[in-house]
Amino acid sequence: MAKFKLAVAPTFKAKVGIPVHGGETVELSFEFKHRTRDQLSELMKGIEKRKDVELMEDVLAGWELDDPFNKESIDLLCQNFVGAPREILGTYITEITQARRGN
Repeated sequence: MAKFKLAVAPTFKAKVGIPVHGGETVELSFEFKHRTRDQLSELMKGIEKRKDVELMEDVLAGWELDDPFNKESIDLLCQNFVGAPREILGTYITEITQARRGN
């Protein structure tokens, strides 16, 4: 019997390289919300007009940080590490579309 199932878990984890001042990148594990193709398409509509904190709340379900996972902490992440939202969203899209999967 195949181990493949059409029903998927509501969340998945992936590591994201967060750019840190001074040229470093720190790899952190984030928990992301699963979306269907249609739900992802809806999320992407008007994405450029949305605030980073809103997008992060829409795609993230948790993280490995000691800081609590809440709107205030997400805002602090976005404010202090300006490149983080782009990296998180990029990883999310890559993972959800399986873009890194090989042949």
